[in-house]
Amino acid sequence: MLSPRSVAGQVFLWQLALVVLFAAAAGVALVLQARYSGTQEARQLSLGVAQTFARAPGTVEAMKSADPTAVLQPRAEETRTLTGVDFVVTIDPRGYRWTHPDPERIGEHVFGLREGAAAGRPITQDFEGSLGLAVESVVPVFDTDGEKIIGFVSVGVTVKSVNAVVRHQMPILLGSVGGALALVMGGTALVSRRLRRQTHGLDPAEMTRMYEHHDAVLHSVREGVLIIGGDGRLLLANDEARRLLALPADADRRPVTDLGLEAGIADLLRSGRTVTDEVHLAGDRLLALNVRPVDGHGGGRGSVATLRDTTELQALAGRAAVTGERLRLLYEAGVRIGTTLDVTRTAEELAAVAVPRFAEVVTVDLRDPVLEGDEPVGPSPEMRRTAVHGVRGPWPLSPVGELIRFLPGNPVAVSVQDGRPVLVADLTASQGWGAKAPERARRILDSGLHSLIAVPLQARGVLLGMVNFWRVEQEAYGEEDLAFAEELVARAAVAIDNARRYTREHALAVTLQRSLLPRSVPDQSAVEVAHRYLPARAGVGGDWFDVIPLPGARVALVVGDVVGHGLHAAATMGRLRTAVRTFSSLDLSPDELIRHLDELVTRVDGEGDGGEGDDSEGITGATCLYAVYDPVAGVCSLARSGHPEPALVRPDGTVEHMPVPVSPPLGLGGGMPFESAEFTLPEGSQLVLYTDGLVEDRNRDFDAGIDKLRDALAGPGRTPDETCQAILDALLPARPSDDIALVVARTRLLDPSLVAEWEVPEDPAAVAGIRSGVARRLTEWGLEDLSFSTELVISELVTNSIRYGTEPRRLRVLRDGSSLICEVADGSSTSPHLRRAADTDEGGRGLFLVAQFTQRWGTRYLARGKVIWTEQSLLGMSAEPDADMTEALLDQWSDADW
Repeated sequence: MLSPRSVAGQVFLWQLALVVLFAAAAGVALVLQARYSGTQEARQLSLGVAQTFARAPGTVEAMKSADPTAVLQPRAEETRTLTGVDFVVTIDPRGYRWTHPDPERIGEHVFGLREGAAAGRPITQDFEGSLGLAVESVVPVFDTDGEKIIGFVSVGVTVKSVNAVVRHQMPILLGSVGGALALVMGGTALVSRRLRRQTHGLDPAEMTRMYEHHDAVLHSVREGVLIIGGDGRLLLANDEARRLLALPADADRRPVTDLGLEAGIADLLRSGRTVTDEVHLAGDRLLALNVRPVDGHGGGRGSVATLRDTTELQALAGRAAVTGERLRLLYEAGVRIGTTLDVTRTAEELAAVAVPRFAEVVTVDLRDPVLEGDEPVGPSPEMRRTAVHGVRGPWPLSPVGELIRFLPGNPVAVSVQDGRPVLVADLTASQGWGAKAPERARRILDSGLHSLIAVPLQARGVLLGMVNFWRVEQEAYGEEDLAFAEELVARAAVAIDNARRYTREHALAVTLQRSLLPRSVPDQSAVEVAHRYLPARAGVGGDWFDVIPLPGARVALVVGDVVGHGLHAAATMGRLRTAVRTFSSLDLSPDELIRHLDELVTRVDGEGDGGEGDDSEGITGATCLYAVYDPVAGVCSLARSGHPEPALVRPDGTVEHMPVPVSPPLGLGGGMPFESAEFTLPEGSQLVLYTDGLVEDRNRDFDAGIDKLRDALAGPGRTPDETCQAILDALLPARPSDDIALVVARTRLLDPSLVAEWEVPEDPAAVAGIRSGVARRLTEWGLEDLSFSTELVISELVTNSIRYGTEPRRLRVLRDGSSLICEVADGSSTSPHLRRAADTDEGGRGLFLVAQFTQRWGTRYLARGKVIWTEQSLLGMSAEPDADMTEALLDQWSDADW
């Protein structure tokens, strides 16, 4: 029962240890309890004696007497003797002793006592003195008024020894321990009897059979099992473990470090640390080891290790890892290739995605039509190197931009011809790869390139280019690599084809847009113009502007915006710009022009609504701002349809937004009238017209953009071009999401000396005087050569105004740069028309002659009446007409007309 090898013996020893531990704990608790009790009694006694002595009759009078020691010393010694305390000491308020058991200590200074009780309340403290642990109580003594402290009483008591208490209670403790030991021995006997009862009937033979069964199972499993002792010796190894580790026959009981194992395996088995499926190389095998300590609490009593041969599993796992990596690479290719609709950028993304996980160097060659956006026809051995990407460099390969012609017999040329990928696993062993260009092949091999896969880029059966994958440090390509390369290139080919088609559409849209936008600003003297047009990054849009010279030295400034991007937006912009130019040739007021433009858009949208199956796009949503500036009066008339307000920079640099009445976008007017606004502008003012892409962006709202525009415009003394640049520097976003059209026009005023006006009376006889006045003014301007033709034109126009027009009638002659302008205004709305007169007609030839002697002519309607105007060019002024022409002209009037 008491044997430590038996379960009962181990239980007995454990319980015995617990009893001894509990007995020791009880003894310590007993001593501590006795000491605590003694200390508490000492504290109560010292405090009681100190308070009694302090309040005893005569104590206060003695402390106040001339010699307190003489009175208090006998009383203190008497009290100490009667109460059994160790000392009774009285102290004056300054901290000097009046009494002490040792007379030699009377008169000494005691700071601790006086300062501790200075608060006027009793204190009790423990301290370790020469007599051992002691307790001291200090009580203040107050004067008869109860407020002033006249002294202190200190009483100390030594804590009595606890031996007596322990001596009295020790028998009880020992008796308890003995009883506990008896219970332990009885319990152990019961446990031993219980164990014998549980193993009753199990004889040695059966125990042997049980061992043999466990041993058979241990050696039959397909997993190696090792049991290592705490001292690092091999205690047991089954047959599978001996086979996997090639253990010697006498391996049992030998240290694992002496069994000839691999260093890593031996160290792991010797350490006994816990590991799970840790792979080690043993000869040509990969073993997965699991080690667990025998003692779950880490007692160091040994460990059990299991071994499993994972050589084939590792190979399968390696292939699975490669497959998983390829799938991840294909996924990344789908994300990283085709982020833009740029052909070259897409080719670069294809080259970059395969390096370095699939190849060390990748080259992409595209056919020239693909780079230009066109669709190539048939196979071609010529391609343009578009992208090269490698882990390091340089490589002896053709650089980007070089035109490559693949030689016949080259694997790449074969791939181009057949449209199938080609694998050259070992370039050094290939016969046809470098035969046509041995020097170039030698340079490639010397650089370390040893394996190649060439895959044609094909989309919709059309060959777009070639992709070459080269390896340097990785193992040679195999058939699985060929299939993967083909899949990767097939996905990239779709992205490149999409980019090619976008490039073609974008090029068409850009060409169309450039052909529709003004290539240059026409010559005119009304305003000095600077402009900017910035397309969005997303593609060609529908923003536009125009500067249109008008009769009478005036100029029209137009800015418009068509919603959307692409060919439709560009074509719509062109249609609107053509319509505005057409309407402006009719010399309509801004509000009338916007109204006609709105009707045109409404009609076009209605024509495009062809019902189900009609894919045509409307143009509703377009905006336009139309302004006409007259440099003679300095007046600007404006009208807008859904467009932002223009800004005005006055000559002193102040900025304001012109409150032009706003109307719905074009096509949404619904027949409502459009309004215009008229402003008189000082000379040198800058009129700023723009589209909403300038002030509105995805990261900035419209109002914030208007504020920034106002800040950018503030300041005098800038040219229109400088103003444009300042606006773009302040407001242009990094990646514009919308087109930006900007026009800055600085106003000019026509010199009054270049303007002449005459009132036209209703009398036809006044025509001669008016002609004479015009001739004199032409002489002042140095235009005598134009006198004949100008007088003829004025005679015809003024005569028609007198005959067919109404009051008021006026004639105005302007010299504007390279033109001479004649304007005849009257109150009638009827307009003359140019026609071919018959031989028998007496009239109808006047306007024909006007058209012959002028560069152009026309009619402009006013709020009341009209203006007939003509322009004559001052460039290449001709002399008087020949005699035949003179006669023909003079025949048109009678003598009375002259």
